[in-house]
Amino acid sequence: MGIKKYFSVLGSTALLMSLMVGCGGNDEKETGSSKDSKVIKIATQSPLSGGSANLGESIKLGAQLKLEEQKKAFEDLGFELQLVPYDDQADPKKGVANAQLIGADADYLGLVGHLNSGVAIPSSEIYEKNNLLMVSPANTAVDVTERGLKTVTRIVARDDLQGPAGAQYAIEKLGAKKIFVIQDKTAYGTGLADAFKKAAEEKGAEVVGYEGVTIGEKDFNGVINQLLSKKPDFVFFGGMYTEFGLIVKQAREKGLEIPFMGGDGVDSSTLVEIAGDAVKNVYYTSVAGDTKATEEGKKFAENYKSKFGKEIESFSAYGYDAAGVLLESIKNAIEANGKKLPTREQVVSEAKKVQDYQGIVTKVGFDDKGDNTYAEVYIYKFNEAKYPGSLDGKVSK
Repeated sequence: MGIKKYFSVLGSTALLMSLMVGCGGNDEKETGSSKDSKVIKIATQSPLSGGSANLGESIKLGAQLKLEEQKKAFEDLGFELQLVPYDDQADPKKGVANAQLIGADADYLGLVGHLNSGVAIPSSEIYEKNNLLMVSPANTAVDVTERGLKTVTRIVARDDLQGPAGAQYAIEKLGAKKIFVIQDKTAYGTGLADAFKKAAEEKGAEVVGYEGVTIGEKDFNGVINQLLSKKPDFVFFGGMYTEFGLIVKQAREKGLEIPFMGGDGVDSSTLVEIAGDAVKNVYYTSVAGDTKATEEGKKFAENYKSKFGKEIESFSAYGYDAAGVLLESIKNAIEANGKKLPTREQVVSEAKKVQDYQGIVTKVGFDDKGDNTYAEVYIYKFNEAKYPGSLDGKVSK
């Protein structure tokens, strides 16, 4: 796809479970459902435990806040909204197992998820078989929407926009010439790293190293020693914030003060907690915009903190907006079905018609693949050990 490029330099739980059902919390055992039920269940799937739980929980909480706001409107239509969160543990097998449970319960009319593309891709095959709409708040791997699945949509940009955006910025704005690329061997990390590498080479940069690390790894001396020997002037990482934070911290301890850049998977306050002051001169591309840049976004952040006792994360508002798109599709399907409970197929059909939904941080309009035509990529820089970084530019399709 064509990419319009433009940069602008800018200046710098209390968890309410009133909508939960079944066995409560993250217990994923489901009860049987009645064909004539007025209950409408919405699922979330994201990691609620493990190294990615910070972002995974933010998706769930964002979706929960939207459902709470919409509960009365659905009651007026004669339906009870219920949210059930599933912990996919950032594990494809767990995601698929959860998807099978969700798909088998007829009360579910849609799902907000996932965080990890490597979990979303196999899980979405199950949703497709069960005609269940998936609205992704975070998945960026190209394959998520390139398989022709009618039930899959996402509201964020793809890696074939994000990777080139990072490469363009590194070369044109930072003058990078010798680049070392690291990835975490996942569908997301590899896909993003490969997209960055290809674009960087096309722009004339030399990729002096390309290495993989393992999720859960703690000691990165091996790859850091390669950085020292190859002497790059820039490092790009495709993966999540836990590993990236440790790599940056350990590299700084060995005297590597060159710029590091990660993708949206490192867009988390936990990155700063892990790396500390080492996070200075670190950049990240993100498919998540600055929520607090608008008055509406500031109000959302205040409501979120008041409700859950936590500051927003990068995907909090995207969980909220994904749930908003899903609920809008269900409401439209109810109206189209004579104010009766719609089928899953009708919900999917209405979702495909979404062209001008205004969310907190993004407008949403789906193309025939389920990608958002309004999606953008943002570039941030850490000038200090404080999250989020300063917005330094953006790129759109």
